[in-house]
Amino acid sequence: MDETVAEFIKRTILKIPMIEMMTVLKAWDFLSENQLQTINFRKRKESLAQDLVLLCEENGVSLNDAALLDIIYTQFHRHQRVWDVFQMAKEPGDDIDLSDMEQFKSSFKKILQRALKNALTIASKHHQIVKMDLRSRYLDSLKAIVFKQYNQNFETHNSATPLQERTLGLDIKMDSRITHENRIEKDRVQRVTQEIFGDYSQPRLEFAQYKLETKFKSDLNGGILAEREEPLRCLVKFSSPHLLEALKSLAPAGIADAPLSPLLTCIPSKGMNYFKIKDK
Repeated sequence: MDETVAEFIKRTILKIPMIEMMTVLKAWDFLSENQLQTINFRKRKESLAQDLVLLCEENGVSLNDAALLDIIYTQFHRHQRVWDVFQMAKEPGDDIDLSDMEQFKSSFKKILQRALKNALTIASKHHQIVKMDLRSRYLDSLKAIVFKQYNQNFETHNSATPLQERTLGLDIKMDSRITHENRIEKDRVQRVTQEIFGDYSQPRLEFAQYKLETKFKSDLNGGILAEREEPLRCLVKFSSPHLLEALKSLAPAGIADAPLSPLLTCIPSKGMNYFKIKDK
């Protein structure tokens, strides 16, 4: 067996938590059931990895087999990585058809030895692949944003009570007129929020980043900043375990006015959570 393949398999095995080892190896389906039964999982991990490498060598393991093991491990731990989104485009006038996924998979495997980007471009019959300004740890949410599939359930940040339903627990007797006005405003906020975000759970993103490059503007004459030729640069980042759900909760909770800024609410529709804001 090639030393590179052996080292690749060993490093992948060392990454797998012991509690998941058997599950991952069975999902890989490269070692037989009898071979798996011979493995002593009480050994030190370094020694266990070496035993597994020897079993793989007996079965004539290839680089593709080793890569598949790494892919399976990644599937088990996909939330530990931040994933980029790429957009494929065709030449004007070309038909875009990925309905035949079996043909796509077959074509993709045949040219997998080439660079990954070129493989995707050729297999999908597109002329270019462009990196989008969209990243997250949650692949299902990225797919939902890209393909506009929002009306489904996503993992939500643990909380006993949604933010918009929480109260400060104050028992205050209020004028009935104020109560009526508050109810009208609350209904308006709920209506506007639902129009923007819908009545379904939001795709899960952890952050949105805004990079500002703008020249200083002021009604006052003079000043150091007014004379500055270079634009002012500023980076603003909003973070949350579930950013879109958090944004959806702001106005109903009374933390922000409704509607929120389009820069915050356009994230799903534009398919972006990285923004560059410049002077026109």
